[in-house]
Amino acid sequence: MIPKNAKQVFSGIIFDVYQWEQKLYDGSTATFEMLSRPNTLQVLPTIGKKIGISHEQQPTKGKFITLLGGRQDEGETPLQGAKRELIEESGLTSKQWKQLQSYKPYSKIDWHVYLYLAKQCKQTAIPNPGAGEKVQVQWYSFDDFIDIATSEGFGCKEFSLSVFQMKKKNTLKVFRDEIFG
Repeated sequence: MIPKNAKQVFSGIIFDVYQWEQKLYDGSTATFEMLSRPNTLQVLPTIGKKIGISHEQQPTKGKFITLLGGRQDEGETPLQGAKRELIEESGLTSKQWKQLQSYKPYSKIDWHVYLYLAKQCKQTAIPNPGAGEKVQVQWYSFDDFIDIATSEGFGCKEFSLSVFQMKKKNTLKVFRDEIFG
């Protein structure tokens, strides 16, 4: 968390920079710094026994495979933002939402990542991704999804790590039941 006495010294499009004076254990002081950025929202959509994965392209990233989602807008809850991102990128909606994970990737950035499950999605709109992205949703069986999610090129490294840990601990069946049960 950014301390209340911190001053914003830079305001960017995505990142803001905050600085504050911090008293150290020896009595001296030093300037500390932290970034802030909007939260990231990730969505794992399902239709029947299939899981949707985003095959994307962005100008500076090229082509990559990742979960659907994006940044939380000001004034939105994480769930509201996840629903907005899902319909924007895929045209899909769901009446069955569940938060699967929430974590803070870095200690020096005020930023959270929220992962939601959107069960039994329905196509209700025409996808309308942002001008800086091309998005195509492809559907996979659970086993194929796990293989892709743990592959080197998958765009959500923290999620890949948690799936890899589930494989190692033999708890993928629990995860499958949570998604499709």
